[in-house]
Order: sequence, then structure tokens, then C-alpha cells
Amino acid sequence: MKEPAVSADPTQVLAFETDCHIFDGCGFPAPGLHSFLFEPIFGDMDGAVYFNKTMLLALLGTVIIVGFFWAAFAKPKLVPGKLQMVAEAGYDFVRRGIVYETMGKKEGEKYVPFMVTTFFFVWMLNLWSIIPLAQFPVTSVIAYPAGLALVIYVMWMSVTFKRHGFIGGLKNVTGYDKSLGGILPLVMLIEFFSNVIIRPFTHAVRLFANMFAGHTLLLLFTIASWYLLNGIGIAYAGVSFVMVIVMTAFELFIQAVQAYVFVLLACSFLQGAVAEHH
Repeated sequence: MKEPAVSADPTQVLAFETDCHIFDGCGFPAPGLHSFLFEPIFGDMDGAVYFNKTMLLALLGTVIIVGFFWAAFAKPKLVPGKLQMVAEAGYDFVRRGIVYETMGKKEGEKYVPFMVTTFFFVWMLNLWSIIPLAQFPVTSVIAYPAGLALVIYVMWMSVTFKRHGFIGGLKNVTGYDKSLGGILPLVMLIEFFSNVIIRPFTHAVRLFANMFAGHTLLLLFTIASWYLLNGIGIAYAGVSFVMVIVMTAFELFIQAVQAYVFVLLACSFLQGAVAEHH
């Protein structure tokens, strides 16, 4: 029985025989964890330094975002051109639609540049999933959402203790409210674990899990379209290809939503940090 030629090296992404189709005696080369691992472009995975595809896409995403806003605002005009208009619309959407709505104008204004940068950076890393040749969402690798969530967590804790002092910061983090009476210790314990451990963890995992699942589904239907392209299976291949198009359109929506939710939660954390404790 013919087997798909999957490489023994797990860093080979989507390594399967291109002539492997249904009814040819070979099994379906399903995507798996190997689809999220890449060989280093240079360096060694066992060494201290290496550079792979996800790192390249993250770097290119940074250059694209910086280049876009630099080109849009390098020479701003009173009557904006098309590029400046698009950049202003995106900036204003994050500023008014997320930051101001969550934190208010007075407290939120100083965080607008950071939140705008975070929103478009996350969105760009998500968008790589549907861009030809790249075709991989960087945020489906947990290290990237975790790194971003860690930056926001450090900012959140720093603002909390800077604004309220050490004792006030502890009260803020633990949800201290003496009116709770006898259940206050339990509430404080729950709030402490929620704020210090659970919130930053779910902040990272929410983005990672959505991008991981979405990319897996796209891979599944894409590979299935090719695998079924044989004999009577061609009819099924057509259905699978339609699902590729549908899932791609759906992913476009999810990518933007996840960038929005990630920044919305970051603003929500900071809003709690600057709120006056009663």
C-alpha cells in the first residue's frame, strides 16, 4: 500500500507526495503539528541562534507597518491623499473605537500610539495566513502572542503600582473591598489568581488558539482539494475548494476581530489599572 512521503524531519511543512490522490492507495496526508514547524533559514534549531520563516514574517510585518505609516504621515497634508486618508481612518478607529471607548479620552490618550501599533502589528501577523507564498499566521505560534501579552502584562502591572502605590496596587490587583465582609479573603484570592495568572494566560491563548485552528482548517481543505482530485473524487475536490474560499473569507474576518479583541482586552486591563480604588 502506497504511503504519503512525509518526511521523517518534523520541520518539513506539508511534506507529501504531489501525486498522492484518493484511490491511488495512499492515505490522506493530514496537517498536524509539523505544519507549524519550519527549518531554520540560517542557524541551527539545536543551537543558541537561528532564524526561521515565522521570524522572517514577523520582521517583514514590522517593516510593512512602519513603512505604511511612515509613507502616510511623513508629509501630512491638510487635504489628505488616499494613503493618508486610509492611515488616519485606521488610527482613528483604534483611538476612538477602542481606546476612548474603554479608557476614556483623558486616561487613554497617552496609550493611543501603543495600542494603534499593537492592533496593526497583530493584524498583519494574522494576515500572513492568506497572503500567497507566506500562507502562515505568525500568531499561530504561541511564542508571539505570549510575547505580546507579556509586554501588555508588564505595562498593566507597572501602571497599577505606579498609580496606586504598593499597598494600593495590591488592593487593586486583589479586588479589596472591606464591604464584602467574611468572604473578602476568598474574593481576594480569586481576584489575585485571575489578574496575575489567568488573565495574561487567556489573553495570549485566545489569539493563538483562534489563529492555530483557522490555519489548520485552511490546510485541511486545501490539501483535501488536491488529494480528492482523481476520478470520481473530482466532484468532492470541487466542494473542498469552495470550502477553501469560504474559510479564507471567514479567516479575513476573524483576523481583524482577533486583533480588535487583543487590543480591547489590553485597554480593559489598563482601565482597571488607572481606575480609582474605593
